[in-house]
Amino acid sequence: MKVNVFTLNTKKEIISKITREVLNLFKVEITGRRGEADYVQLSIVNHRLPLTADEQAVAHEGSLVRMKTTLMLFHTDGTCDQWSRVEAGKPDELERAAVNRAIKLNLYHIFRQELGMPQAPWGILHGVRPTKIVHRWITYGMDEESIVARLMRDFACSEEKARVITPMAFRQLPFLQTSDEKTISIYVGIPFCLTRCLYCSFPSNILPPDKTLKKFMTVLQKDLEAAKEAVTHYGFTVQNIYVGGGTPTALPDTYFATMLQMVYNAFYGPQIAEFTVEAGRPDSITPAKIATMKRLSVSRVSVNPQTMQERTLKVIGRQHTPEDVVTMYQALRKAGIPHINMDLILGLPGETAEDVRDTMEKVTALAPDDITLHALALKRGSRLRLIMEERHVDLPGSEETRRMSEIAMDYIAKNGLKPYYLYRQGYMSGDLENVGCCRPGAEGMYNIQIMEEHQTIIGIGGSATTKVVDFRRKRMKSSFNAKDLVTYLRDVDLYIEKRRNLLEEAYGKQGEIDEC
Repeated sequence: MKVNVFTLNTKKEIISKITREVLNLFKVEITGRRGEADYVQLSIVNHRLPLTADEQAVAHEGSLVRMKTTLMLFHTDGTCDQWSRVEAGKPDELERAAVNRAIKLNLYHIFRQELGMPQAPWGILHGVRPTKIVHRWITYGMDEESIVARLMRDFACSEEKARVITPMAFRQLPFLQTSDEKTISIYVGIPFCLTRCLYCSFPSNILPPDKTLKKFMTVLQKDLEAAKEAVTHYGFTVQNIYVGGGTPTALPDTYFATMLQMVYNAFYGPQIAEFTVEAGRPDSITPAKIATMKRLSVSRVSVNPQTMQERTLKVIGRQHTPEDVVTMYQALRKAGIPHINMDLILGLPGETAEDVRDTMEKVTALAPDDITLHALALKRGSRLRLIMEERHVDLPGSEETRRMSEIAMDYIAKNGLKPYYLYRQGYMSGDLENVGCCRPGAEGMYNIQIMEEHQTIIGIGGSATTKVVDFRRKRMKSSFNAKDLVTYLRDVDLYIEKRRNLLEEAYGKQGEIDEC
């Protein structure tokens, strides 16, 4: 649908944001006054209605809301089509959240029922972490079937997706219960890759010359030591260590060994539940790196083929073959690495559902412990998005990408793997999700903790993020190391200080809430 002009009866940023989310979901394009369009104007009006007698009876301190949303479409002949919907909040919702949900749900139903738009798999669940709402309902004492029904009713979520995230949240409970406010994880960012993939928007750098690598290692050591001091000072227990990037194994053998030894020396101990390294690409792995990981007790390694279609690997800029993936996997298994993850991407250029079927056949034949299915996300920073703006790139449509997901999940179930963590991003192909699936007992603790934002994670290194959970104030704050390598190397003291201040605010004496 194309419209010349869009109007909304409020200037509130959050209402504008959630309205745009629904418009984007249904691919409504605002062309401007001179552009070709199906309608002259789209107008949306929201206003609050008084509660009914029944709603007043269950309202707690006036927290219930009742919202009416009207959508108007103006034609070139001056006529106007108009539809309205009314939705009420729920007693357990915060007022602001109830208003936002009601407006989104009203708009969604108008587009679906009055304008004939197709169902979106996730309905109005646009957040990155949809399982968080399920966890909140679990604390309210709701059972699985009640949660599924509420997701479908209050968020227009499809039954298929509701029956993915609901049992997933219950499956996560024992893992989340292993952590208290002094249990943390460590993330170490190594922001280098051998080449940049066509779809990539991650803040990684092509491996720099030796002089820059030496400087990076010096700065990383300083960053690690400051984080180690914080762990000691606040009496933290480090549960998980995750070395990501970029591609950490893009480092030359000696640098990789030095880096991993530094991380091990700073944080490893008998309390560590999980030590993960993203190895990613076969062209970055060597026998020496595998030996280093084995010697330093790495328990999880990621092997990320993305696809097992050789022609696609060439298109996206990967310098390896499917056979190289198999060789890398077998070498890690032979070395005795306990858990191996494999990442795949659905919706890659030129691929079909049958290509995904072939990829899943080849990947599941290797019997990895964990398979993560990513839906291609065309972010602003990816070369693929830029190229699409210049010339045609043959990307699968939404329906084909959803078919890919169905096939992949069939293989997941057939091979005894189950979903255990999930997150969503903007611009995702087919309005899908990224979902991690594993065999029972192979759940990635770090993946669960970071996605549910249940514990503090100290970020170290290039483009790393620190997330500090303030249990006393029931909030989370973040600090970000620079994505740009030059800036990180120059300003590392600034990022260390920001991290230190966040930790002190949440855990230090001056961070205590006054009793008054």
